[in-house]
Amino acid sequence: MSPARSQSAATTAAAAPDPGHPFHITKEEERRLRLAAAEVAPSLVIGQPTVFDEYVRQLMVPPMVMDLFRKASSIQLSAWEIEAMRRHLAPPGLGALPEPGLLRRIMMEKARRDKTHPPYIRVACTGRGTWDHWATEFNYVPADDEPSGDIGSPVVLELWPAQHYSPIHSHGNTTGIIHCLAGRLDVMAYDHLEWDATKRGLVTLTPGQCAWLDGDTYAVHKVFCPMDGGGGATGPEFMSTTGEFGASFHVYLNEWETALDTDGTPSRDEFEYIDELNKKKKKFATYSDLSWNVLRRVLTHTDLD
Repeated sequence: MSPARSQSAATTAAAAPDPGHPFHITKEEERRLRLAAAEVAPSLVIGQPTVFDEYVRQLMVPPMVMDLFRKASSIQLSAWEIEAMRRHLAPPGLGALPEPGLLRRIMMEKARRDKTHPPYIRVACTGRGTWDHWATEFNYVPADDEPSGDIGSPVVLELWPAQHYSPIHSHGNTTGIIHCLAGRLDVMAYDHLEWDATKRGLVTLTPGQCAWLDGDTYAVHKVFCPMDGGGGATGPEFMSTTGEFGASFHVYLNEWETALDTDGTPSRDEFEYIDELNKKKKKFATYSDLSWNVLRRVLTHTDLD
């Protein structure tokens, strides 16, 4: 190719429009990345293998990760819990609650505080969450039903409203799983933490399937719920107008908790991510929005009639 043609091609590529959120890829790139994910070893997804090569790729997943998967494989949300969550995520009216549900209130507050990506909900399976007190303050549960506890958990439930997504982020030296419990979730794996990092593969998780990570493999990713968000293009200030969502169960263990050698940094207490607006690397303290004890009490007090 001549220098003139090379310059023209580069200019055309630079001027090409961004395909948009959440992954900034074209349909052809999506097809290629899904094919890449179906061949990458070790497998990005853990589930019941159906063909020989899939079994071999899962055989290469570290034993510690497979142990986490086996222990989580029977965890599930009940139908009534899923329906109650849907009502608390949906806008008021629309067949849901007459006032914003607890999960919707938290989403609205998180969106007000951080406009870099659509909000999702982190629920600590042990300990306390930032907005636990809202359960009684807004009368979702009786005032004498508020439990006590500590903030922080190595195990979290994450609720992903339809068309909402995380920024690209790294889980550092932790080892863990992302176990889908409800809906559908797309997970994009990257080779390192930068805005223009190479994408390794794109997978869709359905209930019962896991994505995984450790300090050396798949530690950088982005999660997106591809379900119906009520129309319009997703983006940093998008807010779903439906109650559809995906749910995932996450376990993140520090390396010293897995009997692996480590230098002690970083840990699950703080992860790094890429700001969707200025494309710069930032740090995120891994607080949770609610505790499971509080959320389940709220769900049991939710009218499903």
